[in-house]
Amino acid sequence: MLDCYRRKNLWLKLKHMQSKYLDVLLERYPQLMPCKLHMQSAFALLCLCLKQKGKILLAGNGGSASDADHIAGELLKSFAGPKRLSKRFESSLSADAMQNLQHALPAIPLPNLTGAISAFCNDCNPEWYFAQLVWGLGQKQDILWCLSTSGNSKNILRAIEIARAKKMPILGLTGEGGGQMKNLCDVCICVPEAETFKIQELHLPVYHCLCLMLESYFFSTEHAPT
Repeated sequence: MLDCYRRKNLWLKLKHMQSKYLDVLLERYPQLMPCKLHMQSAFALLCLCLKQKGKILLAGNGGSASDADHIAGELLKSFAGPKRLSKRFESSLSADAMQNLQHALPAIPLPNLTGAISAFCNDCNPEWYFAQLVWGLGQKQDILWCLSTSGNSKNILRAIEIARAKKMPILGLTGEGGGQMKNLCDVCICVPEAETFKIQELHLPVYHCLCLMLESYFFSTEHAPT
Protein backbone atom coordinates (compact mmCIF):
# COMPACT_ATOMS: atom_id res chain seq x y z
CA MET A 1 0.00 0.00 0.00
CA LEU A 2 1.13 3.54 -0.70
CA ASP A 3 1.68 5.54 2.51
CA CYS A 4 1.19 9.28 2.91
CA TYR A 5 4.94 9.98 2.89
CA ARG A 6 5.46 8.39 -0.50
CA ARG A 7 2.36 10.10 -1.96
CA LYS A 8 3.55 13.49 -0.75
CA ASN A 9 7.08 13.11 -2.07
CA LEU A 10 6.01 11.76 -5.45
CA TRP A 11 3.55 14.63 -5.82
CA LEU A 12 6.28 17.19 -5.01
CA LYS A 13 8.48 15.67 -7.73
CA LEU A 14 5.69 15.85 -10.31
CA LYS A 15 3.99 19.06 -9.23
CA HIS A 16 5.94 21.46 -11.46
CA MET A 17 4.39 19.93 -14.57
CA GLN A 18 0.91 18.84 -13.56
CA SER A 19 -0.29 21.48 -11.07
CA LYS A 20 -1.49 23.76 -13.90
CA TYR A 21 -4.33 21.36 -14.73
CA LEU A 22 -5.43 21.19 -11.12
CA ASP A 23 -5.24 24.98 -10.78
CA VAL A 24 -7.45 25.44 -13.85
CA LEU A 25 -9.94 22.88 -12.53
CA LEU A 26 -10.24 24.69 -9.20
CA GLU A 27 -10.72 28.03 -10.95
CA ARG A 28 -13.62 26.54 -12.93
CA TYR A 29 -15.03 24.54 -10.03
CA PRO A 30 -14.07 26.33 -6.79
CA GLN A 31 -16.40 24.02 -4.84
CA LEU A 32 -13.82 21.26 -5.44
CA MET A 33 -11.14 23.07 -3.42
CA PRO A 34 -11.61 20.68 -0.45
CA CYS A 35 -10.64 17.84 -2.80
CA LYS A 36 -7.30 19.36 -3.86
CA LEU A 37 -4.99 17.36 -1.58
CA HIS A 38 -6.82 14.12 -2.30
CA MET A 39 -6.55 14.75 -6.04
CA GLN A 40 -2.81 15.33 -5.67
CA SER A 41 -2.54 12.04 -3.79
CA ALA A 42 -4.72 10.25 -6.36
CA PHE A 43 -2.48 11.46 -9.18
CA ALA A 44 0.63 10.32 -7.34
CA LEU A 45 -0.94 6.93 -6.65
CA LEU A 46 -1.94 6.43 -10.29
CA CYS A 47 1.50 7.53 -11.50
CA LEU A 48 3.32 5.16 -9.19
CA CYS A 49 1.24 2.19 -10.34
CA LEU A 50 1.64 3.01 -14.03
CA LYS A 51 5.37 3.56 -13.65
CA GLN A 52 5.55 0.07 -12.13
CA LYS A 53 3.89 -1.29 -15.32
CA GLY A 54 0.58 -1.80 -13.55
CA LYS A 55 -2.88 -1.28 -15.01
CA ILE A 56 -6.00 0.53 -13.84
CA LEU A 57 -9.08 -1.57 -13.06
CA LEU A 58 -12.22 0.60 -13.04
CA ALA A 59 -15.45 -0.34 -11.27
CA GLY A 60 -18.81 1.43 -10.97
CA ASN A 61 -22.56 0.93 -11.29
CA GLY A 62 -25.10 2.73 -13.46
CA GLY A 63 -23.85 6.20 -14.35
CA SER A 64 -20.58 5.36 -12.62
CA ALA A 65 -20.21 2.35 -14.94
CA SER A 66 -20.44 4.80 -17.84
CA ASP A 67 -17.84 6.96 -16.11
CA ALA A 68 -15.54 3.95 -15.78
CA ASP A 69 -15.87 3.39 -19.53
CA HIS A 70 -15.29 7.11 -20.16
CA ILE A 71 -12.08 7.13 -18.11
CA ALA A 72 -10.74 4.09 -19.95
CA GLY A 73 -11.49 5.79 -23.25
CA GLU A 74 -9.46 8.85 -22.28
CA LEU A 75 -6.49 6.71 -21.21
CA LEU A 76 -6.40 4.14 -24.00
CA LYS A 77 -5.95 6.78 -26.73
CA SER A 78 -4.99 10.42 -27.02
CA PHE A 79 -7.07 12.79 -24.89
CA ALA A 80 -5.93 16.41 -25.12
CA GLY A 81 -2.70 15.99 -27.06
CA PRO A 82 -1.03 13.69 -29.61
CA LYS A 83 0.36 10.38 -28.41
CA ARG A 84 2.06 9.10 -31.57
CA LEU A 85 4.32 6.09 -31.24
CA SER A 86 8.01 6.89 -30.88
CA LYS A 87 10.46 6.06 -33.66
CA ARG A 88 11.95 3.19 -31.65
CA PHE A 89 9.03 1.05 -32.86
CA GLU A 90 9.69 1.66 -36.57
CA SER A 91 11.72 -1.53 -36.98
CA SER A 92 8.92 -3.76 -35.69
CA LEU A 93 5.79 -2.04 -37.04
CA SER A 94 4.56 -1.13 -40.51
CA ALA A 95 4.44 2.47 -41.64
CA ASP A 96 0.63 2.24 -41.56
CA ALA A 97 0.69 1.09 -37.94
CA MET A 98 3.13 3.86 -36.99
CA GLN A 99 0.83 6.41 -38.62
CA ASN A 100 -2.39 5.24 -37.00
CA LEU A 101 -1.59 3.79 -33.57
CA GLN A 102 -1.27 5.87 -30.42
CA HIS A 103 0.42 5.35 -27.09
CA ALA A 104 -1.95 4.32 -24.29
CA LEU A 105 -2.18 3.89 -20.55
CA PRO A 106 -3.61 0.47 -19.59
CA ALA A 107 -7.14 0.74 -18.18
CA ILE A 108 -9.90 -1.87 -18.02
CA PRO A 109 -13.54 -0.83 -17.35
CA LEU A 110 -14.78 -3.89 -15.46
CA PRO A 111 -18.52 -3.21 -16.09
CA ASN A 112 -17.90 -3.83 -19.80
CA LEU A 113 -16.96 -7.48 -19.27
CA THR A 114 -20.58 -8.47 -19.74
CA GLY A 115 -19.94 -12.09 -20.72
CA ALA A 116 -17.97 -12.84 -17.58
CA ILE A 117 -20.37 -10.81 -15.42
CA SER A 118 -23.53 -12.49 -16.70
CA ALA A 119 -21.97 -15.94 -16.40
CA PHE A 120 -20.90 -15.28 -12.82
CA CYS A 121 -24.24 -13.74 -11.79
CA ASN A 122 -26.09 -16.70 -13.30
CA ASP A 123 -24.16 -19.12 -11.08
CA CYS A 124 -23.13 -17.11 -7.99
CA ASN A 125 -24.09 -14.24 -5.70
CA PRO A 126 -24.18 -11.12 -7.94
CA GLU A 127 -22.75 -8.97 -5.13
CA TRP A 128 -19.38 -10.57 -5.82
CA TYR A 129 -19.00 -10.13 -9.58
CA PHE A 130 -16.61 -7.16 -9.40
CA ALA A 131 -14.68 -9.04 -6.72
CA GLN A 132 -14.39 -12.03 -9.07
CA LEU A 133 -13.04 -9.83 -11.85
CA VAL A 134 -10.51 -8.23 -9.50
CA TRP A 135 -9.51 -11.70 -8.34
CA GLY A 136 -8.98 -12.82 -11.93
CA LEU A 137 -7.32 -9.70 -13.34
CA GLY A 138 -5.72 -7.82 -10.47
CA GLN A 139 -2.05 -7.93 -9.56
CA LYS A 140 -0.14 -6.22 -6.77
CA GLN A 141 1.21 -3.51 -9.08
CA ASP A 142 -2.28 -2.66 -10.42
CA ILE A 143 -4.73 -0.15 -8.96
CA LEU A 144 -8.46 -0.54 -8.37
CA TRP A 145 -10.31 2.73 -9.11
CA CYS A 146 -13.83 2.58 -7.66
CA LEU A 147 -16.62 5.02 -8.47
CA SER A 148 -19.68 5.04 -6.19
CA THR A 149 -21.88 8.06 -5.49
CA SER A 150 -22.90 6.65 -2.10
CA GLY A 151 -19.64 4.93 -1.21
CA ASN A 152 -21.74 2.00 0.00
CA SER A 153 -22.35 -0.10 -3.13
CA LYS A 154 -22.06 -3.70 -1.97
CA ASN A 155 -20.39 -5.01 -5.11
CA ILE A 156 -17.81 -2.20 -4.92
CA LEU A 157 -17.08 -2.98 -1.26
CA ARG A 158 -16.62 -6.67 -2.13
CA ALA A 159 -14.16 -5.71 -4.88
CA ILE A 160 -12.23 -3.53 -2.43
CA GLU A 161 -12.03 -6.47 -0.04
CA ILE A 162 -10.36 -8.60 -2.70
CA ALA A 163 -8.05 -5.79 -3.84
CA ARG A 164 -6.88 -5.32 -0.27
CA ALA A 165 -6.25 -9.05 0.06
CA LYS A 166 -4.12 -8.88 -3.11
CA LYS A 167 -2.30 -5.81 -1.71
CA MET A 168 -3.48 -3.62 -4.58
CA PRO A 169 -3.78 0.14 -3.94
CA ILE A 170 -7.33 1.46 -4.09
CA LEU A 171 -8.59 4.83 -5.32
CA GLY A 172 -12.14 5.92 -4.56
CA LEU A 173 -14.33 8.61 -6.13
CA THR A 174 -17.56 9.29 -4.27
CA GLY A 175 -19.77 11.99 -2.71
CA GLU A 176 -19.59 13.93 0.54
CA GLY A 177 -19.22 11.72 3.57
CA GLY A 178 -17.66 8.97 1.47
CA GLY A 179 -19.72 6.11 2.89
CA GLN A 180 -17.97 2.89 3.90
CA MET A 181 -15.62 3.23 0.93
CA LYS A 182 -13.88 6.27 2.38
CA ASN A 183 -12.03 4.38 5.09
CA LEU A 184 -11.21 1.38 2.86
CA CYS A 185 -9.37 3.24 0.09
CA ASP A 186 -5.77 4.43 0.07
CA VAL A 187 -7.06 7.68 -1.42
CA CYS A 188 -10.72 8.69 -1.59
CA ILE A 189 -11.91 11.83 -3.38
CA CYS A 190 -15.25 12.86 -1.85
CA VAL A 191 -16.83 15.62 -3.95
CA PRO A 192 -18.97 18.04 -1.90
CA GLU A 193 -22.44 17.01 -3.06
CA ALA A 194 -25.06 14.63 -1.63
CA GLU A 195 -27.53 14.03 -4.48
CA THR A 196 -26.55 11.34 -6.95
CA PHE A 197 -26.78 13.39 -10.15
CA LYS A 198 -24.92 16.32 -8.59
CA ILE A 199 -22.14 14.00 -7.41
CA GLN A 200 -21.84 12.60 -10.92
CA GLU A 201 -21.71 16.10 -12.38
CA LEU A 202 -18.60 16.80 -10.29
CA HIS A 203 -17.02 13.41 -10.88
CA LEU A 204 -16.54 14.16 -14.58
CA PRO A 205 -14.31 17.24 -14.18
CA VAL A 206 -12.34 15.45 -11.45
CA TYR A 207 -11.48 12.43 -13.55
CA HIS A 208 -10.94 14.53 -16.67
CA CYS A 209 -8.36 16.52 -14.72
CA LEU A 210 -6.62 13.36 -13.52
CA CYS A 211 -6.54 12.01 -17.07
CA LEU A 212 -5.03 15.27 -18.34
CA MET A 213 -2.38 15.16 -15.63
CA LEU A 214 -1.49 11.55 -16.46
CA GLU A 215 -1.31 12.25 -20.18
CA SER A 216 0.91 15.26 -19.57
CA TYR A 217 3.25 13.33 -17.32
CA PHE A 218 3.63 10.18 -19.38
CA PHE A 219 3.51 11.62 -22.90
CA SER A 220 5.20 15.01 -22.78
CA THR A 221 8.60 15.37 -24.46
CA GLU A 222 10.19 15.49 -21.02
CA HIS A 223 8.67 12.14 -20.04
CA ALA A 224 8.65 10.20 -23.31
CA PRO A 225 7.36 6.62 -22.97
CA THR A 226 9.86 3.78 -22.91
